Amino acid sequence: MAEVGDLSRIRIKIGLSVEDLISAIKEMSEEYREFLVENLLAAASPEYLGSIEEARGDYKEGRITLHDELFGR
Repeated sequence: MAEVGDLSRIRIKIGLSVEDLISAIKEMSEEYREFLVENLLAAASPEYLGSIEEARGDYKEGRITLHDELFGR
């Protein structure tokens, strides 16, 4: 199977019914489902891509709050 980041090797059938598409997604591993959802969101939403870039910048600059600091243990 192609690696998750290797879009050139992933094949998509044309003419799928909604039921076929749902069935195919259910058969994917959790990793591939997350990859698919993230890529669909990125393709459909420039705001989503912008939020990722912003979050990466915040992380790089140390503008983060740890989970434990927000919610405790």
